[in-house]
Amino acid sequence: MFHVPGSEDSERIPEKGVFSRRVRSVRTLDERFIRILKIFKWGPDAEKALEVLKLKVDHRLVCAVLEIDVEINVKIQFFKWAGKRRNFQHDSSTYMTLIHCLNEARVYGEMWRTIQDMVRSPYVSVSPAQLSELVRILGRAKMMNKALSVFYQAKGRKCKPTAGTYNSVILMLMQEGQHEKVHEVYTEMCTEGDCLPDTVTYSALISSYGKLGRDDSAIRLFDEMKDNGLQPTAKIYTTLLEIYFKLGKVEKALDLFEEMKKTGCPPTVFTYTELIKGLGKAGRVDEAYALFKNMVKYGLDPDVVVLNNLMNIFGKAGRVEDLVKIFHEMETWKCSPNVVSYNTVIKALFQSKAPASEASSWLEKMKENGVSPSSFTYSILIDGYCKTNRVENALLLLEEMDEKGFPPCPAAYCSIINALGKAKRYEVANELFRELRENCGKLSSRVYAVMIKHLGKRGQLIEAVDLFNEMKKLGCNPDVYAYNALMSGMVRAGMIDEAQTMLRKMEENGCRPDINSHNIILHGLAKTGVPRQAVDMFERMKNSRVKPDGVSYNTLLGCLAHAGKFEEAGRLMQEMKAKGFAYDAITYSSILEAVGSVDEERLSSF
Repeated sequence: MFHVPGSEDSERIPEKGVFSRRVRSVRTLDERFIRILKIFKWGPDAEKALEVLKLKVDHRLVCAVLEIDVEINVKIQFFKWAGKRRNFQHDSSTYMTLIHCLNEARVYGEMWRTIQDMVRSPYVSVSPAQLSELVRILGRAKMMNKALSVFYQAKGRKCKPTAGTYNSVILMLMQEGQHEKVHEVYTEMCTEGDCLPDTVTYSALISSYGKLGRDDSAIRLFDEMKDNGLQPTAKIYTTLLEIYFKLGKVEKALDLFEEMKKTGCPPTVFTYTELIKGLGKAGRVDEAYALFKNMVKYGLDPDVVVLNNLMNIFGKAGRVEDLVKIFHEMETWKCSPNVVSYNTVIKALFQSKAPASEASSWLEKMKENGVSPSSFTYSILIDGYCKTNRVENALLLLEEMDEKGFPPCPAAYCSIINALGKAKRYEVANELFRELRENCGKLSSRVYAVMIKHLGKRGQLIEAVDLFNEMKKLGCNPDVYAYNALMSGMVRAGMIDEAQTMLRKMEENGCRPDINSHNIILHGLAKTGVPRQAVDMFERMKNSRVKPDGVSYNTLLGCLAHAGKFEEAGRLMQEMKAKGFAYDAITYSSILEAVGSVDEERLSSF
């Protein structure tokens, strides 16, 4: 009935306390018993079959039965029955076999109870390898707290964790985004004395510190790793490259790349992706492209991610021809353009002021090639149409989005509402705002800001204030755009004192004003015809975090000119020129107008 294990089979028998799903039991069950289990499930008939077939209940038999393709409840019942047999105790191999079965069947409640029984059993010794596996299983089942509980229970029962065991815990915590907890486990690991972190540990820690923004700690760990004689992997180098680029240390990143190659660690496509992306953000487009060509030269085939990043860099640099060339070369690399590829082309075309018809033709191309437009695709097109005064086209696309079942896109609505406001189609803008509010519930601060801005322009300041208060009441914290929109409405209504109060409240509420915030107030003070107040604010700006820009200078220059303070205006014009700011046409004409008015007054006095 059973194949007696010989010398060849004995080599395949797992050591006691270790189990792998890939190692099958050496015993081959009688097919008749398997058929009985499948037909009659577990019960008296199956028990009788064991006796008739003279199948001895031992650990190998239990593992073999649990491996049979039968219902999970049959396995659970058999496991419990076997545990009650005289002279038999489940060991780690039988427990682990059932745990794997329960995990595959997603019977997580029973799986958790079985794990607890295993860890608490006085007859079972859990090995570090098995503890690692339990942590991984519970982590994949999104049972992080239970995994930590098992880890510390087993550790308390004299299961000495290895670096591999700690790594399982650390990797699980990373997957759950518990990066602070990763550091705690690492510290605990280091106190073990003889449990030293390995490459996997450092890789996880450096990645976690990067996500937490603790860049100095990540760099320190990288150096510590090398001091301990461990060779960083390509993944670790790539993580450090990302950190250096984030810190704006481009040369450091490039030096690290050279170090990587010198140490014999071949860069991967992911490494080149970070390099190309980082150089692109630094505005070093030609270097990014040269790296791409080197990557290909060294035999690495680009994937769709690196190609999309390269296209995005060309798009931001206004090099649309190069972007489209890369797009058409994607097939050469056996990369099918995805929705991001098409979105990148469409966005770049609008940014380069290409005809709207050319951008919209790419929407048809992606549909013809079987690529479904995303919500972001429509949002790009709608925004582009709005900026080129094609609001009707934008409204049609918004309707198409709705027909295709996309959820309301606040960014798309925001663009259309803003365009309608500029066209003074306030009723339609208000209707769309109400529609978005009804369908989305809580709106973003940016959408509120657009409506507040247009209410202020229309002179409906009370409604604008009500809307501002409504967003705060609904738990939507106003951002700088919302504050600026309301302050602009107040200045327009001549309520400069109220606008200045709002600027102070903005800072008190933790929303940092930007240059536009200060320019709005400066514009309001300039309109009062009292230059001294505007000059005082301008000087305060020069001594603050937010320095005056070209708009600030032109605003004050116009104010001084209208007040007839030409000497001060002349000094300011010299200062503007020294700082590289140009006079705008409105300011220059207002100066000429003011000079003409003064000359007329002088002539009339004779």
